[in-house]
Amino acid sequence: MNRRLEGTVALVTGASSGIGHATALELAREGASVALVGRREDRLTDLAAEITGAGGKALVVPADITTAQAAAAAVERTVEGLGRLDTLVNNAGLMLLGPAPSADLNDWRRMIDINLMGLLYTAHAAVPHLVKAAAEEPRQVADIVNIGSLAGRNAYAMSAVYSATKFGVGAFSEALRQELARQHVRVSVIEPGSVDTELRTHNPDVIQQHIVAALGDIERLQSQDIADTVGYIVTRPRHVAVAELLVRPTEQA
Repeated sequence: MNRRLEGTVALVTGASSGIGHATALELAREGASVALVGRREDRLTDLAAEITGAGGKALVVPADITTAQAAAAAVERTVEGLGRLDTLVNNAGLMLLGPAPSADLNDWRRMIDINLMGLLYTAHAAVPHLVKAAAEEPRQVADIVNIGSLAGRNAYAMSAVYSATKFGVGAFSEALRQELARQHVRVSVIEPGSVDTELRTHNPDVIQQHIVAALGDIERLQSQDIADTVGYIVTRPRHVAVAELLVRPTEQA
């Protein structure tokens, strides 16, 4: 394999499962040293062992990035442990669906805290390091990749606040892209359609049944499909920026 990220460092949030897990492996295969950020340390440790066993380098960073202090500490631990920061993948997220009028307000707060505020805190802490990396070898470019959602383009019943957080991710990504473009820090947002991850399992059974019924028997995306998309974005030549990619299952309406 052409290890196009050799000599660089990536930080992936929500690395303990699903898209984050697959993305960490993909970036490591491309030669990046990877900081694995998440709340489930046992899973991060297993993933780090998988990466190092394949000849890569990984740093386990247990953290709850819903506070600015914890997000900043995760970034600083990455730079201290791995020497720099070239790529940030903001993947950590939560999808709690249901009717808005009867919603548990704590569920709304949890989604806002992780999907939006956690992403903002981590990006804010990472930007100075990314600007520095973009001015240096080996690539002279750095990347922020934010994982949004199809629900960040189209709002749907039963997902009012989830959609609100993902619309926010899209708006933040585009504004930040404009601010950092001249410094060669590329900001991208990926908007997946339905992906077969544990995300939906955080909902009650009745909501999970609703999700399944809405999708029918279509073949859903896998985490690796989105990891491949991240890999594509961050390995483009320095003069190429992919600002936004919508990726959905072929059969999803």
